[in-house]
Amino acid sequence: MNRWQRSAWPLACLLLIVASALAGLAVASGRLPPELLSWRRGDWPHAPWTLWSGALLHRLAPHALANMLALAALAVLGAALGARPRDALALLVAWPLGTLGLRCWPQVAAYWGLSGPIHAAAAVLALRALTAADTRWLGLLLGGGLSVKLALEHGWESPIAFDAGWGFNVVFAAHLSGAIAGALLAVALNVAGWLRLASASATDQRSSHGK
Repeated sequence: MNRWQRSAWPLACLLLIVASALAGLAVASGRLPPELLSWRRGDWPHAPWTLWSGALLHRLAPHALANMLALAALAVLGAALGARPRDALALLVAWPLGTLGLRCWPQVAAYWGLSGPIHAAAAVLALRALTAADTRWLGLLLGGGLSVKLALEHGWESPIAFDAGWGFNVVFAAHLSGAIAGALLAVALNVAGWLRLASASATDQRSSHGK
């Protein structure tokens, strides 16, 4: 991979981190009301940008910092795993799609925070690690850990739960929706990439035989 291809994943993660930091500063300074950025079930068709901005908003600075550090760690891990540009694309597309998936749970009236994209990133990297023999163990560890976490949260039936540590409700459904979106997009984009490579290889072989 060239330098651009190697930097696509860290840049995608950095985009989310910087955008979240800027959103936090804008809200803290009073330049933007938080209601303008948070995703709300009844309002989002009239405010479609909240499919993106909802994930960038945090109501508590420690929560924002924790999520940013988690995403930064995944950026480093992705770089070490040799994440491809299509992995970065899967993360960026899962960002709004994971939020849109919250429509499956009527109980979720509003959502904000980077937890959805974080779980999407973890799913994408688990699949990336599984594609190479020397990192398969890490893919199994990361994918298994993510699966166990989602199973313990059982967000499909308990989409929202109060977290005493943070002092607010956590939208477990966003974790599940983000992970599913990331995994499905990663599989689809990787399959498309493999098909393109196979097609190019077959074309090269026909060309060489023709000579």
